[in-house]
Amino acid sequence: MPCLNISTNVKLDGVDTSSILSEATSTAANLIGKSEAYVMIVLKGSVPMSFGGSEQPAAYGELVSIGGLNPDVNKKLSAAIAAILETKLKVPPSRFFLKFYDTKGSNFGWNGSTF
Repeated sequence: MPCLNISTNVKLDGVDTSSILSEATSTAANLIGKSEAYVMIVLKGSVPMSFGGSEQPAAYGELVSIGGLNPDVNKKLSAAIAAILETKLKVPPSRFFLKFYDTKGSNFGWNGSTF
């Protein structure tokens, strides 16, 4: 059940968010080794955000997964999601942080139960 939450100060009006969600879903699923059917992506725009004292386009993400994360996967995910944000939202990779959480199934609730 990977869940990627992305917040950005970029306005999403007029942006094809469906393509961002689709690309992020397939990227996360492929790199983590999970089915796309269980990947959730949350994209929030127009979030007041400053990075390095500047309000230029920036983004912050948190990815939580039950397994599948390791330093190599994290590095690939960070680069791949940064590339999507740069292409679709003009957020430079140097203005994007992604935090990773590898958790136990008992910490995830879904469909009235835990994993």
